[in-house]
Amino acid sequence: MNDERKQTSITVAGNDGGIYIPPAIPPAEIERRSFEIIEQELPHPLDPVQAPIIKRVIHTTADFSYADSLCFSEHAVEIAREAIRQGVSIITDTNMAKAGINKNKLAAYGGAVHCFMADEDVAAEAKKRGITRAAVSMEKSAIKGENFIYAIGNAPTALIRLYELIEEGKIKPQLIIGVPVGFVHVVEAKELIMKSAVPYIVARGRKGGSNVAAAICNALLYGME
Repeated sequence: MNDERKQTSITVAGNDGGIYIPPAIPPAEIERRSFEIIEQELPHPLDPVQAPIIKRVIHTTADFSYADSLCFSEHAVEIAREAIRQGVSIITDTNMAKAGINKNKLAAYGGAVHCFMADEDVAAEAKKRGITRAAVSMEKSAIKGENFIYAIGNAPTALIRLYELIEEGKIKPQLIIGVPVGFVHVVEAKELIMKSAVPYIVARGRKGGSNVAAAICNALLYGME
């Protein structure tokens, strides 16, 4: 492979007369072009504070519906970034979300990312009570005595238990990122968080995912540079 590959596209002969292979593009250029396309195809202007978070989610999913479905409580972005500056840690409901969050950037402010889903005590308690590990994980976080940021991208039961813990006065999250994906109690769980007295970023409807939760965390972090 010579350097020409970096400058020109290649056509490889085939039965249909040729196969187009796009030219190689540096990763930073791919990201720059992607965000240019997103900016061009947005259905409407975005709030300037919320825009980087929404665009990062669209970049992650290629789904422009997030321009309308991603909901923010008042000053949620500013509150979350101030909490990060103060060294807040993040709780996730999947190890996938934990893996996707830029832990080095968070650590620069003194925070860390935790996921208790695979902990043996969480699995045993969930089995004993016949509830989800996600719900028990939220209970375990409450015992830590810290006001975390919660990034929930998979389990609506995590959001429901968070709501209950808030109502019981056991936790006061700095922010809840409520973006679980699915069909059963997903919409209802998100609406509960939007009725709570804590800051939130919620993807209304059925869409979401661990990748979306991680993208929102990263957008918050990248915007602090």
